[in-house]
Amino acid sequence: MHYRTKYFLIGLLITGVLMGCDPSKGVYTRDRVEGSESQEVEIDPNEEYVMVTTFVNFPMYVNHDQEAFHRWGRKTGVKTTVLGPSEWDVVQQIAFIEQVIPSKPAGLLINGTDPAIAGAINKAVDAGIPTVVYDSDITDSRRHAFLGTDWYEIGRLQGEAMVELIGGKGKVAYIGLIGQANMESGYQGYRDVMEKYPGIEIIGNFDSKGSTEEAARTTADLISANPDISGISGFDGMTGPGIGLAVKEAGKVGQIKVTTVDWEPEHLRLVREGVIQVLIGQKRELFTWYGAQFLYDMVHNTNMLSDDDDEAGITNVPYSVNTGLLKITAENIDLFDAPQ
Repeated sequence: MHYRTKYFLIGLLITGVLMGCDPSKGVYTRDRVEGSESQEVEIDPNEEYVMVTTFVNFPMYVNHDQEAFHRWGRKTGVKTTVLGPSEWDVVQQIAFIEQVIPSKPAGLLINGTDPAIAGAINKAVDAGIPTVVYDSDITDSRRHAFLGTDWYEIGRLQGEAMVELIGGKGKVAYIGLIGQANMESGYQGYRDVMEKYPGIEIIGNFDSKGSTEEAARTTADLISANPDISGISGFDGMTGPGIGLAVKEAGKVGQIKVTTVDWEPEHLRLVREGVIQVLIGQKRELFTWYGAQFLYDMVHNTNMLSDDDDEAGITNVPYSVNTGLLKITAENIDLFDAPQ
């Protein structure tokens, strides 16, 4: 090859590289397939996604889980429906799941309340309905995906916060639902932290029975029997306000340190009053927004991983997602609860 021709071709190659890659913007690729055009997914407004929960009127569920689910539906242009009993009733939740299966909704988003619902979840999967569980995983089920919180981490973070609040010594107790798998994991995380501090004594784990009144009564009894108690931690949405009420009535605000889960208006108000020092909040909106999106992606084959994912026995969404936690104290409360 003549040397002039050789250098001319090299020059063209260098020019092409420089035109195709700007080092300041990093490496990128461009799809140049001829004739391909992006196509919008045609949305059927009657395409229905159903959430089945329990205690359907519980404010935390309404304000976080259900609000985000319906907002996702409005944005996507599909129908969203919430079903469930009006109080905490797992047997009735199972009945609602089984009753909705024959209507073949596009997808089912199920609140993982109790291992007993595994059978109903499996029936939905067997019926060919994309099924996602949120909040607490139902590990014995064949659900397609799970989104929720690492409850061991909730316990660990509460434990670490309490250790700091009481200076690593004193009597503590924790209150929540006894026997519920996710909370039992949280209790273990709490205990694992406390075991590192010989100056801390755990005087008991008490059952709130999912009631603010029961949590308040239990706390009042704890304070009466242990007037030197240093801290109390709550593990369900109803417990924090109950602990706070009893601490206020005992005149122990600031003396007895309080940590708890969730961040409803009552919890936030008690932080402002100095009754609760630390809230460990779940990102519940992420459970149902992304859970619904997972269902939609399964229905519409948004990201196919093979020529036939069903035949290959795979699902085109993440199997399990930890949505993370947030921490609220007096120092950052204005970011979550704007001052009036």
